[in-house]
Amino acid sequence: MNNEKIKIKVTETGQSLDVVVFSKRADCIEVILGEGVHNMKCALTPTRNGMAYVGSIKGRELVYERSRDQVAADIERLNPNVRGPRRR
Repeated sequence: MNNEKIKIKVTETGQSLDVVVFSKRADCIEVILGEGVHNMKCALTPTRNGMAYVGSIKGRELVYERSRDQVAADIERLNPNVRGPRRR
């Protein structure tokens, strides 16, 4: 089982964390912090300008410093069979 991991930054301390990706879409990335019984899930959403993803957990702000376009390209590269919405 290959878990995708991404590096996020805690803005308060400047610390970088490797977290496991639960689900990844261009409009929202869900990550899991911690392991085992003490894990927590956090949703990262794009900023207004689309240059990063932010979320908060337990009052701490988390930032994933990749743009929405870069994440969409990563999703396309990892699974080319998944496309955007189809035209009717």
